[in-house]
Amino acid sequence: MKSLKIFMMAFAAAALIAMAPIANQNTDNDHNHHNIVEVASDTDNLSTLVTAVQAAGLVETLSGDGPFTVFAPTNEAFAALPEGTLESLLEPENRDQLVAILTYHVVSGEVMSTDLSDGMMAETVEGREVTVSIADGGVSINDANVVAADVEASNGVVHVIDTVLLPPEEESSSY
Repeated sequence: MKSLKIFMMAFAAAALIAMAPIANQNTDNDHNHHNIVEVASDTDNLSTLVTAVQAAGLVETLSGDGPFTVFAPTNEAFAALPEGTLESLLEPENRDQLVAILTYHVVSGEVMSTDLSDGMMAETVEGREVTVSIADGGVSINDANVVAADVEASNGVVHVIDTVLLPPEEESSSY
């Protein structure tokens, strides 16, 4: 138990260090007064996520009271999707599919990195669960690595990830 506490403290410290470049992109450096959408909008590397949230009609929801925990894919994560996938998802006729994918990145409640444990399952707003893995000093959500943790917002927390999470059913579908 003691080694787990030490590991979690080390992870939290590493996450704060990793978070410094993203936090510095916000001109006032005070995320606690910004909701999740505003925090993402203030972070250059999350601009594709913001575009997707707007296309899905989720801005109002993710700007609401919450609290929410959002696993936010970077622009590079979206760029790594198969060619044409993002463009297809952003089309109005595919809004339901986009909403399902984006809500698979959201957990109700505020889950900080210190609340995580290896093998932990978290139910997403989409309805299916994601799995937390802690190994080699890093944290993963399904197959996505957390690259910046505990970005606080007025209505929850954002953990930046390097891969777009696809709900299990969606993985075998072609976009």
